[in-house]
Amino acid sequence: MKANEGESKANTDPQLRIGWAGTDLTPDQPVQIAGQFHVRVSEGVLDPITATALALSSGDGESQTGVVLVSCDLVCIPYGLLKSVRERVATDTPGLDPDGVILNATHTHTAPDARQETDHLELGGCIPSSGMFTELATMEPADYVPFAAQRIAEAVGAAWRTRRPSTVGYGLGQAVVGHNRRSSYYSGHSQMYGDTSTADFSHIEGYEDHSVNVLATWDAAGELTGVVVNVACPSQVTETLFQLSADYWHDTRAELRRRLGDGLFVLPQCSVAGDQSPHILVGKAAEERMLRLAGRTERQEIAVRIADAVTAVLPLITNERSANPVLLHRGETVELSRRKLSEADVQEALAEANKLRAEHETLRNELEAHPEQRDEPRWYVRITECYRRMKWFEAVQKRFEVGRTHPRLPVEVHVLRIGDAVLATNPFEYYLDFGTQIKARSAAVQTFLVQLAGAGTYVPTGRAVAGKSYGATPGSTSVGPEGGRELVDWTVAAIKALWEAES
Repeated sequence: MKANEGESKANTDPQLRIGWAGTDLTPDQPVQIAGQFHVRVSEGVLDPITATALALSSGDGESQTGVVLVSCDLVCIPYGLLKSVRERVATDTPGLDPDGVILNATHTHTAPDARQETDHLELGGCIPSSGMFTELATMEPADYVPFAAQRIAEAVGAAWRTRRPSTVGYGLGQAVVGHNRRSSYYSGHSQMYGDTSTADFSHIEGYEDHSVNVLATWDAAGELTGVVVNVACPSQVTETLFQLSADYWHDTRAELRRRLGDGLFVLPQCSVAGDQSPHILVGKAAEERMLRLAGRTERQEIAVRIADAVTAVLPLITNERSANPVLLHRGETVELSRRKLSEADVQEALAEANKLRAEHETLRNELEAHPEQRDEPRWYVRITECYRRMKWFEAVQKRFEVGRTHPRLPVEVHVLRIGDAVLATNPFEYYLDFGTQIKARSAAVQTFLVQLAGAGTYVPTGRAVAGKSYGATPGSTSVGPEGGRELVDWTVAAIKALWEAES
């Protein structure tokens, strides 16, 4: 963030101008797929990896408020990718402040890996794949990033240049998409995707948010041009595939375009959902039976549910749309308390890392002794999983050491007011309880929360840390419950300030 960091930009000319653009981020050669500990080399393309850009502005000159929201079918938005996009925008798109370009990921687990070593920093979980096995013969993240950044920047420029007088409306629907994925047991521990059929199973750990937040835009002739669709669920139904895919958002875009027109732009956002997923833990047999009776896949079912919600909302908000809503933007770098780690946390993590190092060395020696193993399908899966888990555990020590001298972690966040609605971003996989707190305290009539507008990983609640398991352990997190609450307070205050700025 640069000159106007921490300030809310207002405008004098209330005429809203909107532009849309999209681009294909699908590489034309094999890549390493992000989303699991083990490396997956892409074995084809199930459906395209895309980015969708929405430009909004009002006012002119120094009084102009202008932002471009970009949704990407990626697992996260590494800093290197964001920086590269903004540098290109600064050169190629005059009149647009690059810091007003906000990228978010849908968190599909079947997208190219855009993370590099410089993106890892001290954030847990973001373990790069590059350099491990050059014989995999894939496009490295270092090569994919400029490819994707160029296309995203071009879409940003196209959306900005094609802005026209438009109207906007917002509304709220409901669809069951995400479910809390943490099973809790009478023993006091929790487990991600834990067995719920045992006598020790007590409850699902946390809340679920089935709201579908919709922001729609129309051109001067009253034709629907695009929709922002915001749900509290990452895009990972078919997350273990070895094919590139946008997961359920591909099916959702197809379903919405079938109903509303082929030219419709659809910009998906993952709301706060660090402990959510589309996988259900209770009643799976009944759900599977209903999918069979409906003749749909799970992805198609989610697409129908979201499309039903969107098409139910649109007629209700059409007459409420505005050509001159208040448009205010505030972007800031906020410092949050890092998770407090102990020597015991470090020693426990290093013990696990040492086990994995030994297994990795054994597998490496076997591979060198029997190079014919490379002829077997997916021979690299276990050895790369050992390597990445080892690095994941080793990062705990690094974060412990960094935390002693730099106890606060700077992160980029944004709030954007559009009429009586507000959009607030964070770079994390932010647990749902925090999102519920923000929505409950927000000054806006409707609050769109957008996670993974950056490369951060999990921010768990206190109860999740107590229950342990992936997503709440020291290896999973750089920011803990204290920092999570700090971000709640900052976001609530920043939203309130956007309403106070109008008066």
